[in-house]
Amino acid sequence: MADSLIIKNLNASIGDRQILKNFSLTIPKGEVHAIMGPNGTGKSTLAKVLAGHPDYTVQSGEATLDGQPILGQEPDSIARAGLFLAFQYPSEIPGVTIANFIRAALIARQEKGAPFDAKAYYAELYAKMDALKMDRKFTSRFVNEGFSGGEKKRCEILQMMMLKPKYAVLDETDSGLDIDALRIVSEGVNHMRGPSIGCLVITHYQRLLEYIVPDRVHIMYDGHIVHSGGKELAVELEAKGYDWVKKELASA
Repeated sequence: MADSLIIKNLNASIGDRQILKNFSLTIPKGEVHAIMGPNGTGKSTLAKVLAGHPDYTVQSGEATLDGQPILGQEPDSIARAGLFLAFQYPSEIPGVTIANFIRAALIARQEKGAPFDAKAYYAELYAKMDALKMDRKFTSRFVNEGFSGGEKKRCEILQMMMLKPKYAVLDETDSGLDIDALRIVSEGVNHMRGPSIGCLVITHYQRLLEYIVPDRVHIMYDGHIVHSGGKELAVELEAKGYDWVKKELASA
């Protein structure tokens, strides 16, 4: 499966704590996969390892984007290869406006010296902001500085919509969102869906998956995938809770 994000037997740790344990998953372009699991099972670690976070050590395994290895690469190189990470807790970037931040990211992807069409850029930026119901004045605000939880998440989805990555990992994008913000952010993600992008949605709750309906749902426990199924698996997990997973593993 050349057009896929493929993770094979990935083992990773932070300090002396082993977190990912022979983790394997394949996400083809054109599909949305969801990972659910209790706290501390390694969901956010997976996202950070894929994005090249320096605090994590990879002992073994591999991860490829359309056949291109990404483990051990610098975060900038991984982003250029086509991976986008929406953080659970987006960072503030004082002194850098949203418009300039996204513009710099787009220019960095161009060939050196290539012209940049500022008029077309702002036309597209405003159209995407309108879709996310973001006030256009946000273009002059510093990235995430003084933003509410919902504003931060909309800002990240705006970045994703503008950058058009090959693969997107959304780490608990529903965290801190009220119902209206959840719906709007989900609409932004759904707008991106199509044959040219694969998405991994990490979440604790089935409510997000009512808006972003996944093609596949995976249950993660103790650093690896223990069960996979269709969208109905999220509903079953919501009804039975994570204790059901523990009992299933104990009886296996």
